[in-house]
Amino acid sequence: MSGRSSDSILALLAGAAIGVGIGILFAPDKGSKTREKIKNGFDDLKDEVQSKFNSVEEEAKEKFSQTKDELKDTVENLLSKSSYKAEEAISFLEEKLAELKKQNAKLQK
Repeated sequence: MSGRSSDSILALLAGAAIGVGIGILFAPDKGSKTREKIKNGFDDLKDEVQSKFNSVEEEAKEKFSQTKDELKDTVENLLSKSSYKAEEAISFLEEKLAELKKQNAKLQK
């Protein structure tokens, strides 16, 4: 069994050496070029993230503006309706006051 173990270890070492050699022969670029590619990849990713952030920010501003305009319209409608209701209440109170004045005038005679 010891002959088989040594043969297996030798085959493993030979395979590793061949793999390292092939890896060095087929390495795509120098380290500096690889680092430049990685840097460019990060720059592209940063630009993409910045673009998405700007897009989301613009959407949020637009939604806020729409909501603000809708709220303004709602408040204006509410004030307008309140104004009409106030006029109705004032007219009702004026009528009641006129009736009370008539009743009071009859009592004073």
